[in-house]
This record gives sequence, structure tokens and C-alpha cells, in this order.
Amino acid sequence: MGVGGAHPGGLNLTKEIFYSEKISRASRILDVGCGTGQTAAYLAAHYGAKVTAMDINPIMIEKAKSRMMQYQLPVEVIRGSIEDFPLKDGTFDFILSESVLSFVNKPRALKEIFRLLKSGGRFIANELTTNNKLLSSNEEEIKQFYGLDSVLSETDWVDLLEQSGFKNIKALIQKSSMLQNDSTPEFQHSEYMDPGLYTVMIQHLNILVKYQGILDNRIFLCTR
Repeated sequence: MGVGGAHPGGLNLTKEIFYSEKISRASRILDVGCGTGQTAAYLAAHYGAKVTAMDINPIMIEKAKSRMMQYQLPVEVIRGSIEDFPLKDGTFDFILSESVLSFVNKPRALKEIFRLLKSGGRFIANELTTNNKLLSSNEEEIKQFYGLDSVLSETDWVDLLEQSGFKNIKALIQKSSMLQNDSTPEFQHSEYMDPGLYTVMIQHLNILVKYQGILDNRIFLCTR
């Protein structure tokens, strides 16, 4: 479906988060799990920063490259996994993940993010969080549907970040619920889409309704 801002809060929340960060034209930024490249394109166009966008999905890479070509933005788009990304240590001033870490091996990905950041570099994450301890049956339902290995609380995330070496960790709560998205929806539909994807989308919305107030997200800001 090519949803541009699929993460909670959409592009408007992304803009709000980066507003308070010290980004310049010299800043090197990595957008982990860039999807169709909406955030990467914004960072390159608005700040003139040197942006690298990466995603493991070839369809997302195709859509991101198409976006950069359309708007003539010098964003490097690379296919790869944040669990093992072939760039040298200390490459980036900022690394961003929006609804990505929940779907990968978290300790491995955070170790790689820490390695890729410069000393004093900033890591910004907008990730799925649970506000209350889930019943095992409910947790299993969520894990199976989204393909997760775990559903973490804010405390769990902070512990993982600390174990990975990050400092000055702040967790921010989004004002609106995960069912709300202030950004105008954007779609880059593929030429062919499996009809089953519409069923998946409905199931996703049903889960958000069922666990409203329990499933949430946090924005984590921290420094290497």
C-alpha cells in the first residue's frame, strides 16, 4: 500500500521531535527502516542534511528511490538490515527508527546503532510500548499477528538502551492515541496488491481498538 507515515503520530510527530534537535547541513543522519522514504525526504529537504535511508524490504527501497528521484533529493537509499549494517563505526550524527526495533533482534540492532553513531551522537526512536502488563494470551495474540519476539514496556526499553551503552535517556509520551494520526495519509500503491492485505489492515485496526490504552508508543531520545 506504500503508506508514507505508518508510525504512530505520522510525519507531524517526526517534525516535532526533530525541531528541538541541533541539525545542520553537515549532519549525517541514518533513517533505519525508512519505508517509502517520507521521513528521510523531509530531513534532506528541510535541513539540507546528508541523509542515508535503509530498509530490508525491496519494495520499500524501490518506492523510496522513486520518491528521492521525483523530488531530486540526494538521499542515499540502501537495502540492508540494522542488525548488521556494512558501514564504518561512528558514521552518523543522528540515527532514527520509527516502528522498527520491535520487529528485529533488539539487542543486536541497538548494538549496531550504537556502533554507527559518533561519540555524542543522538539516537531517536518511536517504538511500540505496552502501558500495562499483558495477560500471556493477549501478549501471544499481539506477538503472533505482528511477528514480534516480545512486547516491551517503557522500563524494558530504557533498560535495553542502558545495556547498549546509551546515556541521557528520555522517554516522551505522545499526546494522542495510536488510533489517531495528525498527518494526512499518503499512499504509494503498488501496481499489484494481494487482496489479503486489506484483511490484514482490518485486523491491525481491530487490535489497536481492542488494546486501546494498553498498547501505546514512546519516543526515546538518547545519546551515545
